[in-house]
Amino acid sequence: MKTILVAGGAGYIGSHMVALLAERGYRVVVADNLCTGHWQAVKGAALRVGDVRDAAFLDRVFGEFPIDGVINFAAFSLVGESVGDPLKYYGNNVGGAVSLLTAMKNHGVDKIVFSSTAATYGEPEKQPIEETDRTDPTNPYGASKLAIEGLLKWCDRAYGIRYAALRYFNAAGANTEADIGEDHHPETHLIPIVLQCALGKRDHVGIFGDDYPTADGTCVRDYIHVRDLVSAHLLALEYLDRGGESGPFNLGNGNGYSVREIVEAARRVTGQPIPAVVESRRAGDPSTLIASNAKAREVLGWVPERGLETIIADAWAWHRGHPDGYGG
Repeated sequence: MKTILVAGGAGYIGSHMVALLAERGYRVVVADNLCTGHWQAVKGAALRVGDVRDAAFLDRVFGEFPIDGVINFAAFSLVGESVGDPLKYYGNNVGGAVSLLTAMKNHGVDKIVFSSTAATYGEPEKQPIEETDRTDPTNPYGASKLAIEGLLKWCDRAYGIRYAALRYFNAAGANTEADIGEDHHPETHLIPIVLQCALGKRDHVGIFGDDYPTADGTCVRDYIHVRDLVSAHLLALEYLDRGGESGPFNLGNGNGYSVREIVEAARRVTGQPIPAVVESRRAGDPSTLIASNAKAREVLGWVPERGLETIIADAWAWHRGHPDGYGG
């Protein structure tokens, strides 16, 4: 049985990764400081509470378990906060990656799947976005992730630590079988905000701008079910285990949905009116972000299986059962 360390495994996507690995028979170790994660979300894994920037903590974890590979989700991820406090984001995200890679080097672990982001591209030059397109982040969050991708490239060359950097688009949904879902404080993601409105936790959904050059004037994004997302991580880990070549991979459905389309789909799924109010544009919001997932399909054999209605239905089932998140 192989042992996988999941850094940040108590977070939203990390906890879904842990559930999948446990389901597939892996031994799973989670390293998380629980500053944004939830211990209740960790199912089928050994949880070790600590900060990945703490070299002594990581040394204990790597000494306690025979770790074969690492999946790194440990990061701060609020774009607006990163603009106001870039040192916090570089210090945590890049600092944590340096510490984790150092521990891997010291303990002879040679493969890592890294949670990157579509924010590495910044304002895209074309749609759909391909891995070879220009990377020019417009915020420190995306810049910190791109810096880590650069670090991974050099660690591959120097130490033979091979990597897959998975550039996510918009993750959403829940695992109703494992009873885990999305619980952020504050919540900034559209689908859970819409569902909080359906639950009566908010009085309306804000639509930030309706004058974009899209079909209905609202921003268009590529949504991927979190269970499809983590399946790509497992395929990437297996690909590296077979000696696959390091590099980045986009993870998205390859389809775009506008903010209005998301609200309408949520109204259909929930049967709730979900009032929406048009507000001012947010600075730095691109009109359209859609992934080309051709590389992940061809190289990893990954095919996303769940569409928008399933994404919203699964998220709705979890939020109805957990109206106050994991604290409810």
